[in-house]
Amino acid sequence: MMQHEFSIGQLAAAPPLQALDAHIVFDGLQKRYEGAQGPVAALSDVSFSIARGEVFGIIGRSGAGKSTLLRSINMLERPSAGRVLVDGMDVGGLDENALVGLRRRIGMIFQHFNLLSAKTVAENVALPLRVAGVKPVAARARVEALLDLVGLRDKAHAYPARLSGGQKQRVGIARALVHEPEILLCDEATSALDPETTHSILTLLRDINRKLGLTVVLITHDMAVIREICHKVLVLDGGRKVEQGEVWRVFGNPQADATRALLRPLQHDLPADLEARLVPDLQGREGIAVLRLRFTGQGRPEGVSLQALAALGPGATLLHGGLDRLRGHAQGSLLVSVPAGALQEEAARAALVADQIKVLGYVAADAR
Repeated sequence: MMQHEFSIGQLAAAPPLQALDAHIVFDGLQKRYEGAQGPVAALSDVSFSIARGEVFGIIGRSGAGKSTLLRSINMLERPSAGRVLVDGMDVGGLDENALVGLRRRIGMIFQHFNLLSAKTVAENVALPLRVAGVKPVAARARVEALLDLVGLRDKAHAYPARLSGGQKQRVGIARALVHEPEILLCDEATSALDPETTHSILTLLRDINRKLGLTVVLITHDMAVIREICHKVLVLDGGRKVEQGEVWRVFGNPQADATRALLRPLQHDLPADLEARLVPDLQGREGIAVLRLRFTGQGRPEGVSLQALAALGPGATLLHGGLDRLRGHAQGSLLVSVPAGALQEEAARAALVADQIKVLGYVAADAR
């Protein structure tokens, strides 16, 4: 059995983030299953590439084809047509021995951790090394270095039943890194965790990406996860690619209906109390017009000038909204009311401030 030696110094001296060349390429990928009612298309002609060293998110609703796409990278799912290339190599053409080698270069973490309850933390992390025939001394040093990396050195001799969900996932991450992979696949890695723990795991993954220079590919149904960690995102809907791009661009100006639906929970929607009072027309009465000012991050990446907002006029009132900052681009939306009688003038001023402007409706003076 082949022996593997590891240099623990490589863990501390990892290459910096580089996203200059394609690490993974999907070329016309298709996947069909035989269902009760006939063939089912899980993926339909999906083509895109992932750059070396970037954190790439794949998002979609349940049944969109996310898991099938992710698992095609290490051939846990074989496509019906098309190719997946890793470093220019068509992984679908590899024999079983070559696939074993590929899978050691590709770590994977799972939603439900997949830990062995009868083994300690250290034993769980060391298991792939034992299977590969790594010498015990080298394996022990590697496990200790990885437990340091994920912040669990003091839990080395604990059993999974004594760990929190976040700690279990950290064990899963350490185990996925034992063969010093170039790619890390995350299959809904945070969906079983509470928001605080999710944040800590995403912070760890971001640190690993930066320190080790790994290409990280994650799938999720949660746009908040994409916003927090990813450089780029692909949106799947019904097995088809409907949108792709830098996260700040997709969040700031989504083009596909599926993307807009996924983003809705993160957006500053019209508050219910205000929505209940909105009417499409004042019918000659006095009142206010409610405008939505959208900021995509394109025109004013540094933010919105308070001076410019003040220029909307003394009758303008900020009602609701907010801005987020994604990779150096400020984006979001603000709801503003202006006197309905001066709408044309105020809307013209608003158009100078925002990337997009929309009149949502009116509120009569006697309804306020």
